Parts: sequence; structure tokens; C-alpha cells
Amino acid sequence: MDSTRTIVYSHVMEIILASGNRHKLFELKEILTDHTLLLPEDIGISFDFEETGTSFLENSQGKAFALFNKISRPVLADDSGLIVEALNGEPGIYSARYGSVNGIELEAPARNIYLLDKLQGESNLSAEFICCMSLILDKNRFFVAQESFKGEITRESTGINGFGYDPIFFLPEYGKTVAELPEKEKNKISHRGKAGYRIAKLLEEL
Repeated sequence: MDSTRTIVYSHVMEIILASGNRHKLFELKEILTDHTLLLPEDIGISFDFEETGTSFLENSQGKAFALFNKISRPVLADDSGLIVEALNGEPGIYSARYGSVNGIELEAPARNIYLLDKLQGESNLSAEFICCMSLILDKNRFFVAQESFKGEITRESTGINGFGYDPIFFLPEYGKTVAELPEKEKNKISHRGKAGYRIAKLLEEL
């Protein structure tokens, strides 16, 4: 028997993202490259979660446990949003539903216009994105990472990359909006990217 032979164990994990957002899935696949990420629909599961929490943490963990209790498999959930200083923290945890009327959500371009209209006449355009990410491996073993990403709100949308509020979120140090950055560059510095890399490091250590 060859005593020098090395046995290599695979640590690739299949993780189900508690979301129906393929933009998020794509971003996280670029970060968690050592693992397989899928949406619930990819495994034939219907998943919808009503966000009733009062913080990004509560919503993130709520989504994660709701899906885990349904499938009993590793789950990753995030709750993200934009906090605008001049609007007292709006839209915050309601970022995806901002400007909704009678439960009908605005598409991202209309939502951005709605936000810009509310900032008419404001000189303080400071803002930050927040991302809280929850990883559940089993019911008694879970981890959380929350990160932020500071910038300013622009006066008009610029750029075609990214999604959501990215075209109106300006980074002074880059002289660009997030929507003008290449995807890989965004992933290095964004709220979701930083939280994702912390989760990736955690999985590596596990």
C-alpha cells in the first residue's frame, strides 16, 4: 500500500438561498465559488416569506428558519436595504417595498424616482446599504454576518449594471455609481459582497 497517498475530502456544500431573486443568486455565486447555490424553485420548492421583522437581522433570520424548517437542508438568507440619512433611515427594511400602493410594489426604476423625489431640496445625500446574512446548517447551528456600504444618493440614475438602488448610489472615491462598476469590483466592496465573503470564510474554516 502506498503510504504517501493523500485522501482529499470534498467540502463543497449545496446551499439553498431563501429568495426568489436571481440577481442575488448571481452575486453570491461569484463570492461563494466553492459551493453550489440554488433557489428554492430550483429544487421544486415554492417559498414566500412575509417580512414582519423590525430589523434586517429579524427578517434575515426569519427567512432562513422558515425555509430551513421546510427543507431541513443548509440555507442562506439575506435581508438588505438602503438607509438614507436625510429621510431618517428610510427606506430601510422596506427598501424593496418602498413607495408601494395597496400592496403593489414599484419596479426598481420607479422606486428610484420615488426616492429621488423625496430628496428634492435636501443637501445631505449621505446613505448606506446594509446586508444581514444568516446561514443555517442545522436547527442548533447557525451564523450571522452583517455589513454596510457607505455612499451618497445621486440626483439621477446612472449605469446599467447591478439592480435595485445601484444606479442612484454614488461612490465618491470611485467617481461612479454602483451600477457603473463591473460585477467583480462591486462584489469586493458592497454590503452583500462583504457579508458574503465573511460567510465564505466561515464555511472555509468549518
